[in-house]
Amino acid sequence: MEWQGISEFVAVAQTQSFTQAAQKLNVSTAHVSRHINALESRLNIKLFYRTTRNVSLTQEGEIFYHRCHHILNELQDAQLALTNLQSKPQGHIKLTAPITFGEQIILPLVNDFSVRYPDVTVQAHLTNKRIDIIEEGFDLAIRIGALEDSSLIATKLSSRQNYLCASPAYIKQHGQPQTINELQHHNCLLGSQNYWRLKDGNKVKQIQVKGTHQYNNGYALLDAVKKDLGIAQLPQYYVDRYLAQNELIVVLENHQEPQEHIWAVRPHNRQLSPKIKSLIDYLQQQINSPDK
Repeated sequence: MEWQGISEFVAVAQTQSFTQAAQKLNVSTAHVSRHINALESRLNIKLFYRTTRNVSLTQEGEIFYHRCHHILNELQDAQLALTNLQSKPQGHIKLTAPITFGEQIILPLVNDFSVRYPDVTVQAHLTNKRIDIIEEGFDLAIRIGALEDSSLIATKLSSRQNYLCASPAYIKQHGQPQTINELQHHNCLLGSQNYWRLKDGNKVKQIQVKGTHQYNNGYALLDAVKKDLGIAQLPQYYVDRYLAQNELIVVLENHQEPQEHIWAVRPHNRQLSPKIKSLIDYLQQQINSPDK
């Protein structure tokens, strides 16, 4: 198959705009439009829905995009292997991360990385869903906790601790639980799940708890705990500051589950390019620095 029009097609699919695709490729909009039209004629398939305001992929275009995106990544890796570009990170990185951890930790570090390596461009998608990074064309995903069995290559970046926390005022009024069973007498503020993971003896168990509030948002849970409404289980990056200032108290510290690992995962079938290796190394170094 001829390659003409593939780069233009992928650029339009990614930007959803002929004008922005032209700017990305440093060519004219007419050049992009001409090559897309020629590609559609050659394939005898309509790849885009076009209106005066929007450009979106057809179903056939979606299938074709995922294939072409992988091909262009492989081509880029092949070109890198034949040149001296390995010594300097450059190119585009598409990554995904959990929403809150991405907002608080990952993307600020990515911005610092971009200052250091201005020839690297980044597209980030924050979501708490486990997406198929190969199917969706991501170069890198940040994941927390146990990894599913897959062919993805994982690099451990760091670890985090989950804490059961309550405010001093709540503890003063309701007492501090000394055993897991005593949680049934407390208002347990829930997140997305109806249980907490706690260590009971030598095993980590899912402990069913109940309370008056359930939020799928860590900041809302933190606010409820600070306002003396109950006990919640939250990752350390929500509560470290408040624990250090004695505004929150750790509950059942001896029953905390072991730390969860934080991973960078990437497709197995793609050469580890300098941009990805450098970003993984940078995240690993910075997340584990004393001020993080």
